[in-house]
Amino acid sequence: MSLEAIKWRNGKLQILDQLLLPGVSRYIDITGVNDGWDAIYKMQVRGAPAIAIVGCLSLAVEIQHEIYEDKKVLFEEVKKKLEYLVSARPTAVNIKLAADNINKYAMKLCGDNVSPGEMKEQLILEITSMLEKDIADNKAIGDHGAAEILKKNPNEKQVRVLTHCNTGSLATAGYGTALGVVRSLHNNGKLEQLYCTETRPYNQGARLTAYELVHDKIPSTLICDDMVASLMKSKGISAVVVGADRVVANGDTANKIGTYQIAVLAKYHKVPFYIAAPFTTIDFSIPNGSGIKIEERPENELTHVNGVRIAAEGIKCWNPAFDVTPAELIEGIITEKGVYKPDELAALKK
Repeated sequence: MSLEAIKWRNGKLQILDQLLLPGVSRYIDITGVNDGWDAIYKMQVRGAPAIAIVGCLSLAVEIQHEIYEDKKVLFEEVKKKLEYLVSARPTAVNIKLAADNINKYAMKLCGDNVSPGEMKEQLILEITSMLEKDIADNKAIGDHGAAEILKKNPNEKQVRVLTHCNTGSLATAGYGTALGVVRSLHNNGKLEQLYCTETRPYNQGARLTAYELVHDKIPSTLICDDMVASLMKSKGISAVVVGADRVVANGDTANKIGTYQIAVLAKYHKVPFYIAAPFTTIDFSIPNGSGIKIEERPENELTHVNGVRIAAEGIKCWNPAFDVTPAELIEGIITEKGVYKPDELAALKK
């Protein structure tokens, strides 16, 4: 059984504090929107799908015990709180799209013949349905991605895959996106080895992905970020599959810092490079990667490890959380609806 990073039980929300992993597995209570914003910003929860789910569930927690006499008051409160939650991690598009969808649904309910109390309950049901949908979407992503990688490697009984950052149960409602592809390969007996990077400077690969892989008994090996070229040259990597925080209209993709250089290396070594993400990660409103806002993180995430300074005092730091991989380096974008070439995305816009 995969890890449960988000717990929703009887109107109560808890998340597995990912800042404490792998040393300590501890769940913390999210009692409202302020808690949700803090958990997202501090990266106690991370991964674009999980950010959206936890943010929206924190809203559900906050409004469930409130009494509203006016539907417009409820609508304005929901809109304001969602705008605040989106500001916690601006690069990830999923929470923005989820907020837009909830706002549209709230506006519809305002015009429907329902009471304020019924409107509140319908909003909560809409939000909580995100959990089941995300798991179903992830399993579809996993199956599509596994089939694609095996098709690209028809002569291999088992494949060797490289991934970057964390895209599993800790980054989603369960199963995972890129790690969901790995799970599907493993479940079908087709995975020889998964290689995961440390993912400096925040070590999501070493702390979180490795934790999941050991927990689920998936054959895996941890490498430093700067070992990727040597790995591709010496180990015969079948494919690279990573997640995404935002895919734009032309297929350019923002993902955890370090993804771009892996894509460049994959191109040189003729290793197919895939993005695995739910369709909601595609932002058709931005034409290319130059329009993606890149979040910059505090210097201490680069200069310190577990509160201990490892960098020289006084050194300046540049700490972007993401980089953008150009579409021409991407073999395919794996979604719950299928696998698409980057230049096929524009035709999919609704």
